[in-house]
Amino acid sequence: MNFVDCHEEPIHIPGYIQSFGYLIGIDAVSHTITFFGENITDIFKTENKDLFFGKKITDFPDLFGSVMNSDIFQSLDVLTKRENETYFDKILIQDSQYHFSVFRSQNHIFLEFEAFLENPNKRITNKYDNFYIIDNEHEIWDLLLSTLFNIINYDRIMVYKFMEDGSGKVIAEKVDDGLDSYLGLHYPESDIPRQARELYKKKRKRIFSDVYSEPVKLVSKTIENIDLTFSSLRAMSPIHGQYIKNTGSSSSFSISIIIDDQLWGLVACQNSTPKHIDLEDRVQAGIFTVLASNAYSSFRSKKELDYRLDLSLKASKLKSEFLKYNTLYESLVENKYEIRNLPVADGLAVVSENNIVTDGVTPKHDVISKIVDWAYQNSDETILTSRSFLKDYGNELGLDETAGGVIIYFVERSKKELLIWFRKEFDEHINWAGNPEKKVGVFSQNGEEKNTISPRTSFESFKEDIKGNSTRWSTQSEIAVQAIRDVILETSQKQYITIKNLNEQLKKVNEELDSFSYTISHDLGTPLTVMKLNAQMLLRSLTETSDKNKYKISSIIDEIDSMALMMHDVLQLSRAKHSEIELENIETQQTIEKIIENAKLTFNSPESVVIVEDCPNVLADKTMLHQVFLNIINNAVKYSSKQDQPKVVISGVENGEYVIYRITDNGIGIPESEKHRMFKIFSRMNNARKFKGNGIGLSIVYRIMNRIGGNVEYESGDNETCFILTFQNPKFIKL
Repeated sequence: MNFVDCHEEPIHIPGYIQSFGYLIGIDAVSHTITFFGENITDIFKTENKDLFFGKKITDFPDLFGSVMNSDIFQSLDVLTKRENETYFDKILIQDSQYHFSVFRSQNHIFLEFEAFLENPNKRITNKYDNFYIIDNEHEIWDLLLSTLFNIINYDRIMVYKFMEDGSGKVIAEKVDDGLDSYLGLHYPESDIPRQARELYKKKRKRIFSDVYSEPVKLVSKTIENIDLTFSSLRAMSPIHGQYIKNTGSSSSFSISIIIDDQLWGLVACQNSTPKHIDLEDRVQAGIFTVLASNAYSSFRSKKELDYRLDLSLKASKLKSEFLKYNTLYESLVENKYEIRNLPVADGLAVVSENNIVTDGVTPKHDVISKIVDWAYQNSDETILTSRSFLKDYGNELGLDETAGGVIIYFVERSKKELLIWFRKEFDEHINWAGNPEKKVGVFSQNGEEKNTISPRTSFESFKEDIKGNSTRWSTQSEIAVQAIRDVILETSQKQYITIKNLNEQLKKVNEELDSFSYTISHDLGTPLTVMKLNAQMLLRSLTETSDKNKYKISSIIDEIDSMALMMHDVLQLSRAKHSEIELENIETQQTIEKIIENAKLTFNSPESVVIVEDCPNVLADKTMLHQVFLNIINNAVKYSSKQDQPKVVISGVENGEYVIYRITDNGIGIPESEKHRMFKIFSRMNNARKFKGNGIGLSIVYRIMNRIGGNVEYESGDNETCFILTFQNPKFIKL
């Protein structure tokens, strides 16, 4: 009998699909049918399904006519260029309506079908922005669960948060009357093993409609293991199926909560009876989960920013206090209370050679000396953090409850100067959903009996007492210690070399922070696209509803487009500072004329008169030069487009070592009172509010001109603006 560890089970290749759907797999190149579920003949009637192998869908027009006529099938090559992007349509098969989904995974295109299921009880809020006005993380999740309950109406809906060790905890719950609450219960890491968590990152909505239904076998003549990672129909593992049954449930549905590109948690739903959720409702539930996830991320970022601003103020005051004393040791001792409380500790020890000064609740001095010796022998780190110090080293060092957890900062190793923060032992217990102790059981897979970690049969609350730990040191605590370290380094006369290295590190950190806009603009592109596609799908599905609902969903799509445009501009701003540049002698005439032509179309201003005079060559980077003229000329055409006779004049002249371009328009002008913020990001003039824009374009221009050794200025009067671009003259530069 074989043994299967939960982490080893190949759940992405079960060889089966669930019975609520139908699957056909075709070769991505030849489009010939390679595999399908055995139940495919339930909807595509044929006496010999083996005839499908090696043939194309188009070889059976009588059977697959509705598939062939669908928009996504006719655009199959275009829609499957990128892997794992799913597209949806609705088709009629035998006079019944079906959802039709298409995506490509590796070398195959998956065609999935499932019957359309009307949901007459669905009630949807129209306040999509409610998530962003809540200033409490628990209320965000409660609102999400209330919203989802109106869509899918499962007996139990939970927000399940993953811990650092892979275990999880129920932090929010909506449950029918009469059912036990799981709120606050913990689940061991083995309940959702490592490979399952990886699948949740890739396939973010997962339904098991009926755990008691027989799965449908996949058949193929050429492929032994078909990867169903991204398939909505993938059958569950027998182990997981037994787990769901043991909870008293017959159906489950989950939605991944992704924050900072990590699997933060799940919306986990359970129902006592079999229950299928229509594809559109699953998609909508996913959209609301993304909204809540983004709102939580925004809330967390705001709290982090508030904390850092407050910490910066406290660190600045501490620095001022440090400068009042002649030695570092004096500075530390005289400010021990403030130093102790920055990371929120019960006690602090300031150690220098054989001197120990304490504040708050700490071990005795002889025990602190043992801790110092231990730290020097066992750690090469600058900062050591432990919340289980008493449990791990209590007997060895003679610790008591005052040293449940520690943070040790080596100020200067050569002088045995340390700061040690202490937290008392915390009388802690964990409420588990059932006894987490692992037991070996037997299950049958494909006719073969195998040993595995057996799912728990009881989920009744099980209390486990935890000894020897302090409360957890948060990230904020570690940041506070780092802030104290920075204050010490900045104010110590004897740490000049360290300060110099720190400044170099700070420079790198600032560069990383400055490139944040690039990263966030890039990484949010895909979820925005998914949200837009799903919203468009919802809009198309609203055939029998009010114009008011259609207008609201259209507004969502418009806002998504606005956000995408803003992220694109932020991306350009970041590139303007971080992209590699190559200065060369560039002709500008053709670039300018092309931009003018596109600008008239973009801003629907064919009557705009654009006069192009001399266009001397400039020294610049070709890509960046295009960005400069694009932003300036677009603004000139846009802001003059509502005039009776819109006019733009572009002229360039050589002036010794420089080439100066002037772009003048008879638009709205720039008020004198607002000129000071002209090139600041997201800064827009009050008189420009009636024009679309986000205030990033001129920031891009300003950054680029500085990088290529040029300058940008402007002059403005009533209804006239002139931007002055100064470039290096290539005639005076040896390339």
